[in-house]
Amino acid sequence: MFKANLFKLNRNKRYNYTPRYYEGKTIENLYDFDSKFNKYRETYNANDLGKQWGDARLESRNRANRKVTPTLLIIIAVLTLIFLFIIDFDLSIFSS
Repeated sequence: MFKANLFKLNRNKRYNYTPRYYEGKTIENLYDFDSKFNKYRETYNANDLGKQWGDARLESRNRANRKVTPTLLIIIAVLTLIFLFIIDFDLSIFSS
């Protein structure tokens, strides 16, 4: 039957073409004895910006900031106290 997409736009099809015998602009080492297949194992199409962007993003990832910062702990403590104030929690149960 009739199918209407009111809010969806048609996406353009992606066209990535590299000729079969395209060698690129690399200068190879004359004394390199790798196999023919190792040379193309990790390569991708030169026009594939998505793959290049993904590789650059993975290389630039920084795992040094994964620890819990004191600022985050202060924010959690303040939000917890606000929540306890809203539900009228009695803090006197912790004192004797």
